[in-house]
Amino acid sequence: MNNRHKVRFLSTMVILLVLVLTACGNKATNTQEGASNAQATTSQETNGYQPFELTNLDNTITYTQAPKRAITLNQHATEVMLALGLQDSMVGTAYLDDKILPEFQEAYAKIPVLSPKYPSKEIFIAQEPDFAYAGWKSAFTEKTLGTVQDLNQAGINTYVQESSIKTAPSLEDVYTDIQNIGRIFGVEDKANELIDTMKKEIENTTKKIGEVTTPVNVFLYDSGDDKALTAANNYITQLIKIAGGKNIFDDIEKSWAEVSWEEVVSRNPDVIVIIDYGDQSVDQKKELLLSKPALADVTAIKNERFIVLPLSAVAEGVRAPMALTILGEGFYPDRMKE
Repeated sequence: MNNRHKVRFLSTMVILLVLVLTACGNKATNTQEGASNAQATTSQETNGYQPFELTNLDNTITYTQAPKRAITLNQHATEVMLALGLQDSMVGTAYLDDKILPEFQEAYAKIPVLSPKYPSKEIFIAQEPDFAYAGWKSAFTEKTLGTVQDLNQAGINTYVQESSIKTAPSLEDVYTDIQNIGRIFGVEDKANELIDTMKKEIENTTKKIGEVTTPVNVFLYDSGDDKALTAANNYITQLIKIAGGKNIFDDIEKSWAEVSWEEVVSRNPDVIVIIDYGDQSVDQKKELLLSKPALADVTAIKNERFIVLPLSAVAEGVRAPMALTILGEGFYPDRMKE
């Protein structure tokens, strides 16, 4: 075995030993807690934290105290935490899609950024987290940070944004996620205040838009050249509907789908929503769409009517009011000025 392989082997063994020791420590702790359950419950209730069970991804966890060393994975999860003022309970964050919201920048700057995408298992475990909050279930696989079951056995509780893994999630599903995080961290009042604020902002936007008898036909362009990756029956489709639009591919029964340019032409969108992220700029995406001969007669192309949404606004989080405002201004600019 050469030195390089020895280093890898020793690193792997150290990580496994940490996980085993952590799991053993938790088992011992659970035994001690079982012996003094009544006393612990009384103490927790005195501190204002009510123990409860929560099922997430078919995995039920009993929370007896608020997490103290949380790591967020994916930007919309991070921004939910920051919107609830939980930055002091965070020991790391990862996977930023674009710039963090300005109002959260100061708090975000104090939290260690573990990786531009998902961190390695070694870096993740080194933070000694007791809670991991992901925007997407792709965070918890054998290839990423480990399965939910593996992490739970190691004493790390987990939560995946449920609105992000449902077909056709609603705003109510997003609010439920926010309430769940508020309950886990013992800040339910803050969670309800945040939800009330979001609802008021959304109501203001929908009032400006007013009644829509003939919705604007919308094509959402994510990426792709030979074919287009587009939103089908997912969260952004619900926001488009609330803003007085109709996703031309909302009849596809999955969240995202690849469609041919011929299908786009046949459904003739009035507006194209471009998702801003990745190596391809918005200008490059516009140029690609405008340069395709097959799209020349599409209404949105002829009028060069584009709306740009950052990827973080398409995800199920606290940016729903902002996304609706952008969509409303793009669909009905005259109404939104009133």
